[in-house]
Amino acid sequence: MLHRAPPRPVFLPRMRHVLVPLDINPTPPPAASTLFEAAGATMGTSWSARLMLPAGVRSKLGERMQAELDGIVNEMSHWLPDSVLGRYNRALAGSWIAIPPRFAEVLDYALGVFDASGGAYDPFAGALVNLWGFGPERRYDQAGFYAPAVDAVQDVLARRAALHPVFDRAGQRLLQPGGALLDLSSVAKGYAVDRLAFCLEQHGVRHYVVEIGGELRGAGTKPDGQPWWVTLEGVPGADSVETVAALHGLAVATSGDYRRYFEHGLQRASHTLDPRSGYPIANDVASATVLAATCMAADALSTTITVLGAEAGLAFAEARGLAARLLLRRDHGLEEVTTSAYRAMLQ
Repeated sequence: MLHRAPPRPVFLPRMRHVLVPLDINPTPPPAASTLFEAAGATMGTSWSARLMLPAGVRSKLGERMQAELDGIVNEMSHWLPDSVLGRYNRALAGSWIAIPPRFAEVLDYALGVFDASGGAYDPFAGALVNLWGFGPERRYDQAGFYAPAVDAVQDVLARRAALHPVFDRAGQRLLQPGGALLDLSSVAKGYAVDRLAFCLEQHGVRHYVVEIGGELRGAGTKPDGQPWWVTLEGVPGADSVETVAALHGLAVATSGDYRRYFEHGLQRASHTLDPRSGYPIANDVASATVLAATCMAADALSTTITVLGAEAGLAFAEARGLAARLLLRRDHGLEEVTTSAYRAMLQ
């Protein structure tokens, strides 16, 4: 009798998506360039840079980049009481606080997103962030923390609604009406990535990728002529299509409900709060990724889309031509939804 061998299993390659920007500058690095790497610590995480260093450019760029980041922290950190932001948050009612140019640039952008999102993004939601244990004090991961009562949430919302901080753009100063708490943590890191890029470009570097805590910006190409390929952040413990993007004149940031959270009853209390309701987001968005020309925009807008939720978030992104991907939690696993600008980059 002829015995047939059992059929061999066929292993299909895992699907992978590839994103390439529509605008590509084919200019290679100068012939005498060398690969240079730098890294350090900032904002409670790490930063890194890989770049093609033109001949004659001093290699002290690592120190310059660290100094740039230290300056941003000293201005915008809500962890340092003596930062510009910390001094503003403690200022007396009626005080005008002078703010430096970088701070003013970030605040101006954040307030623009506040207006565009109908308050789904609010840089003055610091009191709410503190209430839910995601600020510098009374942390959610420390002993003795408990979720706020309904009355406490409503009290914070009422006080925020009664406050009217005034940003004098021309005078680069900010009015403290009394008790306003500014929190730029959802935009300052992205801005810091942009400042690393600016620092490099000031010194003639045009081919680089810079990163802070998983938020990235790139330009030009690597030594082999390939773009700086990065894998978009997925949701830990959940399967999704692997996606790589060519950071060629692009920045990318992802907002996710898995970063910092605690269990509140039967729900996950994410560090992403909805300033309109006063509560952590309670939608199906596990993560939102935005690719944009600047990391400041990608950072703030990924948070905004997460708060708005799948339907309103996608509409917000489509109306502004944003390249965005949302991973939604479903009973069967993650569902990926994307904008038309994102799909136009797929190869």
